[in-house]
Amino acid sequence: MSAPGAEGRVRLDDLPLRDDLRGRTPYGAPQLDVPVRLNTNENPYPPSAALVDGLAEAVRVHAGALNRYPDRDSVALREDLAAYLGHGIAPAQVWAANGSNEILQQILQAFGGPGRCAMGFEPSYSMHPIITTGASTRWISGARDDDFGLDPGRAMAAIEEHRPDIVFLTSPNNPTGTALPLDVIERVVKAAPGMVVVDEAYFEFARTGTPSALRLLPGNPRLIVTRTMSKAFAMAGTRLGYLAADPAVVEALLLVRLPYHLSTLTQAAARVALAHRAELLGTVDTLRAERDAVVAWLRGHGLAVADSDANFVLFGRFADRRAVWEALLAHGVLIREVGPPEWLRVSVGTAEEMAAFRHAMAAVLAAHPATPPGTPGGPDDLEETQ
Repeated sequence: MSAPGAEGRVRLDDLPLRDDLRGRTPYGAPQLDVPVRLNTNENPYPPSAALVDGLAEAVRVHAGALNRYPDRDSVALREDLAAYLGHGIAPAQVWAANGSNEILQQILQAFGGPGRCAMGFEPSYSMHPIITTGASTRWISGARDDDFGLDPGRAMAAIEEHRPDIVFLTSPNNPTGTALPLDVIERVVKAAPGMVVVDEAYFEFARTGTPSALRLLPGNPRLIVTRTMSKAFAMAGTRLGYLAADPAVVEALLLVRLPYHLSTLTQAAARVALAHRAELLGTVDTLRAERDAVVAWLRGHGLAVADSDANFVLFGRFADRRAVWEALLAHGVLIREVGPPEWLRVSVGTAEEMAAFRHAMAAVLAAHPATPPGTPGGPDDLEETQ
């Protein structure tokens, strides 16, 4: 351990931090005040006046009892979530927490830990390995295919080799937007020796007819399907994530959850949102159309674009993606520098925001052209993205 700095200020390295956390940086996307923010996959449409009124009334109703702890097991909320999910799911199969990240953390606390390992197929959601490490669980990185899909044969081989205690599958995948066929998920569930977590944070944006892993819950007690209200429900500020699984899984999470972890106001806000779901999910078709339009525009300008079933698009490839990111920011458009090298991700916003993105992108491409098709690393050569 090093000595404190000359000015007496204690630095992070001066503290007895766990060895496996040293040298790491915290997760976080830039939070900048710019005209067009398209970097965190939020739903760009704010709550309606009717929803705001409903939220205000819910706060008024519950405010008089805030001296009491909340419902520890979120019974009413879990009933509402089960009704929303359908698929014959009962409230006892549903669990909720402060965002899907807390759900993932509780899963790792219950089924991971020292001496255990978790596996994901990357590029994928960057919080999976971060939360895994935070839970003192070893992370094993598997690879996706060149088109960001997941070959079941390769996945089976990786699972057989490493025998992970937890397998993460993200569908639609973040940051690529790729949805997994249900048969691939089913094969992983059958092959995995431990728990399989299917992260469906962006499922509502998937194309019509895309099946959910919820269909596979009967007969598969080691399968967990996680969702969030941050994306399609446009309630990112509420911090409400949830899962569906066998009731025994919920019993396991009760062993590690903090008491009264979900506040009275969070539960109330989530229930109001579910009651207004027709309105909130009414923006999904609009965002899908904007997504498909920007995919076509980007491809029309010679860029490589991953097929997306989410509310974002991964595109490239750029010799200096940081320069492209900075140039867009100079035009007042904030996107995300994330994923494989040479790629960028843009969230789908309103029609006006996407028009601003296209206008800025056209100007930036004049100075920072993408790698041309047919060249190593170009749009038709995705070999190096893994």
